[in-house]
Amino acid sequence: MDALPANPALDLPFDAEAILARLRPWVECESPTFDAAAVNAMMDLASRDLALMGARIERIPGRMGFGDSVRARFPHPEGEAPGILVLAHLDTVHPVGTLNALPFRREGGRCYGPGICDMKGGTLLALEAIRELARAGIPTSRPVTVLLTPDEEVGTPSTRDLIEAEAARHAVVLVPEPGRPEGDSPMGGVVTGRYAIARFNLRTTGRPSHAGAKLSDGRSAIREMCRQILAIEGMTTEAATFSVGVIHGGQWVNCVATHCDAEALSMARRQPDLDEAVRRMLALRSSAPDVALEVRRGVTRPVWEPDAAVMDLLGQARALGARMGFEIGHESAGGGSDGNFTGAMGVPTLDGLGVLGAGYHTLGEYIREDSLVPRARLLAGLLARV
Repeated sequence: MDALPANPALDLPFDAEAILARLRPWVECESPTFDAAAVNAMMDLASRDLALMGARIERIPGRMGFGDSVRARFPHPEGEAPGILVLAHLDTVHPVGTLNALPFRREGGRCYGPGICDMKGGTLLALEAIRELARAGIPTSRPVTVLLTPDEEVGTPSTRDLIEAEAARHAVVLVPEPGRPEGDSPMGGVVTGRYAIARFNLRTTGRPSHAGAKLSDGRSAIREMCRQILAIEGMTTEAATFSVGVIHGGQWVNCVATHCDAEALSMARRQPDLDEAVRRMLALRSSAPDVALEVRRGVTRPVWEPDAAVMDLLGQARALGARMGFEIGHESAGGGSDGNFTGAMGVPTLDGLGVLGAGYHTLGEYIREDSLVPRARLLAGLLARV
């Protein structure tokens, strides 16, 4: 690839302390996916920050019981020309009250908090990149739109159509999901593809009875679901993984359970492998003739495999990293993101551009403070170049 011209965005004076000060209110505004009011409070906070930066804000009402989305467009000489879409979500997996167990805190070069890595840190970093470019009078290469969504952590059931419609109007998509670790490097790597993912809802229906006086008269929905869980997870191979992450069953301990519900997930590197995984899940049958099993397919993320346009974006990111003294690796990642949708559409997409960290979806979630400035400069460099 030809050498890139000088990029003054790489010299912008990002300040990690200032970034963390602006990030703290975001982290302390808890926003679990299933709490629409909490997610909307987070959207209020982000909307205000974007408005102060000069963006034109549109609030898109939520549906299916989820929170709202926010679309922020920044002024640009090219007006409505196909631009850069910064695609991010502000919902998290952490229920309200997680701050009691995982407060915002700094310790040993790490900063902790619910959703700080996945993906409030990366989203705010993208805003910081836009902010510093504007302060320095450095134009973005194309018009920039930021789209913030409320339901990524549950597979994006209510906003996939919105994401795809917005991506179709843009030339490039940048996704500030967590970056990929590369040894001790504060720059790390990026994501150039993602596995296909399918979710499933299962229900077993048995026959109730009194668990003390008439135990043998009942047929336990919980027992059958346990058998199914073992069978499902036993289907995992190199081609596709199967896991069950949610289970609810019964109502009274002294009653044989009539119903049991579970949610399962399958993930595969290739779309044909996911298609086969879906077939196997939908072919499941109850092991007991008097207990019914229902399997329904839920939301699905298509496989995203890198093409020449994605590799060109990667090349530009690598050239920017080299200017800063870093080597940037890349990979196809197992965890899904909304980049699955835009990448599968063929819109050039670069993912994993957010902060470095670990422990996301756990009570140990943190970001590496030393990744903030290099990653902000990379985002700024891309916004000014691609």
